[in-house]
Amino acid sequence: MMSAIACLGAGRMGRGIAVAFAYAGHDVAIVDFKPRDATAFAKLADEALGEIRKTLMSLSRFGLMTATDVDGIMTRVRVVPEADAGAALSGAAVIFEGVPEVLDLKREALARASSLAGPAPIIASTTSTILVDDISSAVEHPARFLNAHWLNPAYLVPLVELSPGAATDPAVTARVKTMLEGIGKVPVVCAATPGYIVPRIQALAMNEAARMVEEGVASADDIDKAIKYGFGFRFAVLGLLEFIDWGGGDILHYASRYLTGALNSDRYAAPEIIGRNMAEGKIGLRTGQGFLDYTDMDVDAYREQRLAAFVDLLKHFGLARPPVL
Repeated sequence: MMSAIACLGAGRMGRGIAVAFAYAGHDVAIVDFKPRDATAFAKLADEALGEIRKTLMSLSRFGLMTATDVDGIMTRVRVVPEADAGAALSGAAVIFEGVPEVLDLKREALARASSLAGPAPIIASTTSTILVDDISSAVEHPARFLNAHWLNPAYLVPLVELSPGAATDPAVTARVKTMLEGIGKVPVVCAATPGYIVPRIQALAMNEAARMVEEGVASADDIDKAIKYGFGFRFAVLGLLEFIDWGGGDILHYASRYLTGALNSDRYAAPEIIGRNMAEGKIGLRTGQGFLDYTDMDVDAYREQRLAAFVDLLKHFGLARPPVL
């Protein structure tokens, strides 16, 4: 039997998470945590369920299921009024909090939800900005609390960034990780630091792209083409650190030094770990070790697999062509 899930808050994130879990067979309660009269609640519930149905219909058009599957999946999702929150929360294995990104509001909601839920359910905040240790003290039994940052659209993007706090029981992190893997997500664990992994990296990349428009380096259209068909194309197959190893950390070292001088900005300077890896001979694939360890790997087979993935992407973009013979 699939574990029940509760989404605290009926906004965009709660609805997206509801789709992801209902699609994978879980019963989901979307809990409205605001007191409303019957008319206002009925309007909210109709809107939330209408958006979820619309999303599922889109997935059917994309070939992930048939349109006849939608009704069955919809039966797994319900919207619960604030008055009935206690029963819904206490019956959930995991509660995903998705109230607005305001510290006091989140702390208040988490305190009330953890009290209503009792000690058993795991509680995960989906906050994109507030550190887990800044809100965990609001939760009764904080060992069962962590941050779980989903990327929109939550029902499509595989990644979920898990950020346990100082009080989080490691077994709780492991349980959430296993549950997410069970619905087809790819969870990663990161320290309780601002920006998680993806927001921290993408903020640098997005600001640099905007800066290049500002400086007249290229048009917005050409910069985005460069990202889609060069930057994004490569990093859809190779991770950033894997890519450093693929080419060699020494290349990044010298490129960073050149750009720092040529553009007169320390934002291009390489971190100390790049120079330290070079000094230790951890340059990447060609030395058998870099950020990743390749010593027991069939490197030729690994390269072949990665190159095949690049070819699959070419086909996806309609850019694969037969040879001219």
